[in-house]
Amino acid sequence: MDNSSRTYAAPVRQGQEDGERGSTLPFVLVCWTVAALMAFGAIAASDAFLEQQEVQAVCDGAALAAANRTDEAAVYSRGVGAELPLTRATAQAAVADQLADGGTVLDSWSAETDGAEVTVRCTRHVEIAFGWLFLGGEPLERTATASARAPTLP
Repeated sequence: MDNSSRTYAAPVRQGQEDGERGSTLPFVLVCWTVAALMAFGAIAASDAFLEQQEVQAVCDGAALAAANRTDEAAVYSRGVGAELPLTRATAQAAVADQLADGGTVLDSWSAETDGAEVTVRCTRHVEIAFGWLFLGGEPLERTATASARAPTLP
């Protein structure tokens, strides 16, 4: 007789109740729930990061546009020194033009200048993936700040 073809059945306990019977199903469900929450969280974080980069790119472009628009009256009256003169009015007009030309929608923005450097602050509220789960359905606020100095040659 060939010994390799024999199979043996595991012994079965008769009349004993196993207290751990069925305890793997809740454990597996908890593991899958945690894994799903981690995956959803990674997707939501990635979406928020990409939205932040988009707002930052828009704000950077607006700051550069504002730094390139000098106060022409000051340039013609005083000339160009080490820095091009910037005013708040020309900076705000340049930011508004840049945002209108780019077609980008922001909830709010501001442009300030010290006369040599422009600082632009942009804010947008966005809906992110799975925001209903992590933010309770509220939009996420993304704010970016960019500064630029008018270019001049020494």
